[in-house]
Amino acid sequence: MKFYNRKKELAYLRKIGEDAVRSSRMTVIVGRRRIGKTKLIKEAYPQRVYLFISKKNEALLCEEFVTIIQNELGIEVFGTFDKFRDLFAYMMNLAKNTPFTLVIDEFQEFLAINSTLYADMQNIWDSHKDRSHMNLILSGSIYSLMKKIFEDKKEPLFGRADHKIHLKPFGVETLQEILADNHPGYSDEDLLSFYILTGGVAKYVELFVDNGALTFEAQLAMVFDENSLFIDEGKNLLIEEFGREYTTYFSILSLIASSKTSRSEIESILGKNIGGYLDRLENEYTLIKKIKPIFAKEGSRTLKYEIIDNFFHFWFRFIYKNRSAIEIENYAYVRSIVQRDFATYSGRFLEKFFIERLKTTGAFSAIGTYWEKGNQNEIDIVAVNEDEKKMLIAEVKRNPERIDLKRLEKKAEKLLQKHRGYEVVFRGFSMEDMRRELLG
Repeated sequence: MKFYNRKKELAYLRKIGEDAVRSSRMTVIVGRRRIGKTKLIKEAYPQRVYLFISKKNEALLCEEFVTIIQNELGIEVFGTFDKFRDLFAYMMNLAKNTPFTLVIDEFQEFLAINSTLYADMQNIWDSHKDRSHMNLILSGSIYSLMKKIFEDKKEPLFGRADHKIHLKPFGVETLQEILADNHPGYSDEDLLSFYILTGGVAKYVELFVDNGALTFEAQLAMVFDENSLFIDEGKNLLIEEFGREYTTYFSILSLIASSKTSRSEIESILGKNIGGYLDRLENEYTLIKKIKPIFAKEGSRTLKYEIIDNFFHFWFRFIYKNRSAIEIENYAYVRSIVQRDFATYSGRFLEKFFIERLKTTGAFSAIGTYWEKGNQNEIDIVAVNEDEKKMLIAEVKRNPERIDLKRLEKKAEKLLQKHRGYEVVFRGFSMEDMRRELLG
């Protein structure tokens, strides 16, 4: 698959590379696994020394890295290195006369190999960076650990990074572009399932494209193939993040994915206080976020929780929830449940799809959903331009025939009483509007 999007990130990284020729720069890139960090780095820097940190003996890593350095820089490295700190000091000295880009991927893995290394690197960096010309790129996919390494004031590398990039999934416009390039006759159903099942994650997009799985049915067939990457994906990516308490985190995420979105609902089912778990899922792991009604006051307790990542939402709703069938490899059974429930399940993501599209217009100062106490008078989308005193209120349905604007106007009565003087437009968005202009 060709390289898509990331124009801003590419321009930013290339500018950093130019600046590093004058004096060293440290850039941190974070993002969940499969999001495309390595591909972005390689696109930005065709010439670089790329070191991947795998969990092995430090001396063996150094031996591997020396070979890479020699090949990439066309030099001969004399002597042996058993400690990465010594090899890093060597490279910092080398960069005083030879500017180059050094990429260290999965940087957080040094915690398991040699936890004192970060303090050593800090000392070496501080001592040499002003006289050296290294473009140092530190990439990591375990967000909680990367946040600890660079944002915890007690850690040696706190405050050392000059730049930080948090790489996000592809947006809806890029997903449409990819489908149009690779499957010009795609349907609205194909686009919605592509949005849900990939979540805009570059690796999943690439897998579907490279295997020609671009229709809804072909995508499902690939997800539930006996050799599918997707079956164990949630477990493989998140157990390391969560550690020994992963079962509690998985239970919470599974309940949120099954529409148990309030803390009280989840606690009543699990029979335990989950405040700390929710806080860590939101602030350390960035897997969930609080959703409040638009215009809710700062201290409002009217809130729900939502899984941010579309794929993880799908994985916990269908694959983890049906793990008994998955364990006996009855993938056809789980696939049949997805096919049965997908029309209902995908409705929430259709709302999310239109919210993302409205954000790209730049026409609004705030976009969100609205509901009143007891989940009364729920409105799918409210978008407001405070400066121009304009408001868009929208209902989202898969089937346009189910949109009832009169009922929507009734739901919005209390909301509009608090916003007198606004120019209000009521709209209905359906599957048929996924590729149309929304603000016509």
